[in-house]
Amino acid sequence: MTGRVLEPSLPASERDTGETAALAIDDLVVTLVGDGRRVPVVTGVDLRVPARSTLGLVGESASGKSLTCLAVMRLLDRRRLSVAGGSIRLGGRELLDLSEDEMRAVRGNEIGMIFQDPMTSLDPAFTAGQQIASVVRRHTGAGRRGARTRALELLSLVGIGDPGRRADQYPHQFSGGMRQRIMIAMAIAGEPRLLIADEPTTALDATTQAQIIELIRDLTETLGMATIITTHDLGVVAELCDQVSVMYAGQIVEHTDTAQLFHHPRHPYTERLLAGLPRVGRPLELLGITGAPPRPGYFATGCRFAPRCTHVRDPLCTAVPPPLRELGGGRSARCARVAELALPGVGA
Repeated sequence: MTGRVLEPSLPASERDTGETAALAIDDLVVTLVGDGRRVPVVTGVDLRVPARSTLGLVGESASGKSLTCLAVMRLLDRRRLSVAGGSIRLGGRELLDLSEDEMRAVRGNEIGMIFQDPMTSLDPAFTAGQQIASVVRRHTGAGRRGARTRALELLSLVGIGDPGRRADQYPHQFSGGMRQRIMIAMAIAGEPRLLIADEPTTALDATTQAQIIELIRDLTETLGMATIITTHDLGVVAELCDQVSVMYAGQIVEHTDTAQLFHHPRHPYTERLLAGLPRVGRPLELLGITGAPPRPGYFATGCRFAPRCTHVRDPLCTAVPPPLRELGGGRSARCARVAELALPGVGA
């Protein structure tokens, strides 16, 4: 990463430890309004993200990853979706109790977000420098000249060379990777406590993906942020994340640190996700998961993964929803057979 290193805005005591520098989610429930009823789409989600660490939210499409992040940002479409229960605390402050005006001040200052497609998130009618400076002015109160100076610093910080010239170029004049760097610059303009990146490497080539991953890792450490990455790409998880929460059908089914996830998964869904990874020295096989994720409101009576699970046992797995069991060492899994199953990891 090139450019001037910014000094973190938080005191070291707050950056390093304690909930004042971390995101804490407890028993989060998000419901979908449809056909005159409320259908749970995210249920009972618990997360902890310390400062200077990165949590990966992993799962198939519609597993609840992005909805969880939008709930943290308070950006759910209120005509269809609502937080029906739980707690979301940032630095010990309950975000669900804030007014919309108060939450608007939190977004951009204390929480930065990188959206999946930078081309649709950036305004094609304004230059990169104008868009970054606009964020700086809105969240710091800087004047026009000061915001321009800060925008150039941010462009340099995220690895865009010749920032004086590139700041005057429009989004279509940048590559996909460079547009993503502009989005990152906008997200960190307020030096947030929390950075949320929704599929930040989608549609990027492998070399550019590696550069964006390295950039996010460096910024997480430099600015003392807590970072959440939503992804279906386990390669991104392996390179970037300290801990992982695997989501399926709106629930967390496994939580652990990254190394344990790959070498010793404890939930059959995680096992199947890992089985689809290419292995060195083995024939290339596309090992998917049979069936499809359930629609919201049409979950199985017992374990939600049971209809697709190769380890299912009736009625143990099908009669009663399994709880998220604490396994020690910061690990947990939502599986009725977790104590007896020996599931292979990527080295098996």
